[in-house]
Amino acid sequence: MNFYNYLAGLDLRGAAYLITPLIASILFLLGLRGLSRAESAHRGMRLAAFGMLIAVVGTLLSRSIVSYEWILGGLVVGTVIGIPMGLWIPMTKMPERIALSHSFGGLAVALVGVAQYFNYYRQLGPFDAGAVSFEVLLGTITFTGSLMAFGKLMGVLPGRPQTFTGQNAMNLGILAAALAIIVILIVRPDQQVLFYTLVSIGLLLGVLLVVRIGGPDMPVVICLLNSYAGLAAAATGFALNNPVLIVCGALDGGSGFILALIMSKAMNRSFQNVIFGAFGATVQQKCEGEFCSLTPREGTPDDAAELLKFANSIIVVPGYGMAVAQAQHAVRDLADLLEKSGADVKYAIHPVAGRMPGHMNVLLAEANVSYDQLYELDAINDDFQRTDVSIVVGANDVVNPAAKNMPGSPIFGMPILNVDQSKAVIVLKRSMNPGFAGIENQLFTSPHTMMVFGDAKKTLAKIAAAMKN
Repeated sequence: MNFYNYLAGLDLRGAAYLITPLIASILFLLGLRGLSRAESAHRGMRLAAFGMLIAVVGTLLSRSIVSYEWILGGLVVGTVIGIPMGLWIPMTKMPERIALSHSFGGLAVALVGVAQYFNYYRQLGPFDAGAVSFEVLLGTITFTGSLMAFGKLMGVLPGRPQTFTGQNAMNLGILAAALAIIVILIVRPDQQVLFYTLVSIGLLLGVLLVVRIGGPDMPVVICLLNSYAGLAAAATGFALNNPVLIVCGALDGGSGFILALIMSKAMNRSFQNVIFGAFGATVQQKCEGEFCSLTPREGTPDDAAELLKFANSIIVVPGYGMAVAQAQHAVRDLADLLEKSGADVKYAIHPVAGRMPGHMNVLLAEANVSYDQLYELDAINDDFQRTDVSIVVGANDVVNPAAKNMPGSPIFGMPILNVDQSKAVIVLKRSMNPGFAGIENQLFTSPHTMMVFGDAKKTLAKIAAAMKN
């Protein structure tokens, strides 16, 4: 009866504040479901964005808000920064933009936790003290870790892992100290020195945990940082008694962690190896195998065009080099020409091609490549042996046969695209430099491979022009 009386006593503002978390949570779930398939991804994004709008409006209806001046100021600043970022940053820079956005999210969560502790540390119970402590630790790790990932992706920081003796032991010791401080704060939340020490430890851990991870593992790092941000937001929800933050943070944290595990599996590496293995720190390894002593067969754009004129089936394999050259539109233009001549064109997408999950899908979607032409590794790998020509655009490790026939190689056992089984292969690269794994690629010296060196965007345009002529 008290509950019914409570509902009856609510005004319009109170009722809206009560119901908006439920509506927003449902929209988040529907949005996440829509993102599971390319065909419904746009609808999923719109549902999730609308859910976030409802969540923000519902939060602003809270009676605990006594002044809106600072909120309006933050809204203006965020809008001024966010709209240009969304409109002007090219799709080729999506990994960097996502890493930077994660850093903002981690900083926001950490600042909320610090403010919550600063104002109420004397009134915090054990549960709230633990929630605030975890919130601050995960938020600060996400902040500095994401900034490190941003720097590596931008080339401001070295892409290779930065390691030193005893680094793992030191990181584990610092993490253990952070957890010990959290336990103490749960019992004695009034220990302000320990709390701000925890903030400093989180900032340091974010740097130390990411600086030792190399460029090839950036997809996993981005997923993991996304998970940290989500878990921090969930902890914030418990600290602020905000159900929207709890639901949204749990979804974000859980999905990010699962995606990180999927990315690790796609590289045939344990999650522990990604975090502690410093992949990419090894010296360059010499090529081994029957094709390694051969000289690469170099061709010109005209040679490539002549080969493509007689191809009935073609598979395009995009990689990070396509993103660097911003060649996605040139790829689509060439594919249109091939389709007009009667060829069947498909795109093979490796799970870890690029620097974030779905990196190649995003770039090709920007170039208006049909979703129906994009195939994941398992769905297309058997087709290569029946393919006349495969075109590799800036991909390296994900097409390296060493993953299948070189035990002891850093990438041995990693599922790769079976490009080497195609009848002919055209590889577009700037040079013969190895990929991030630091090993030479057997595919590049195979007798049925033609290497066309130069900027991929310009090379594709020359191939298309030769085909027209």
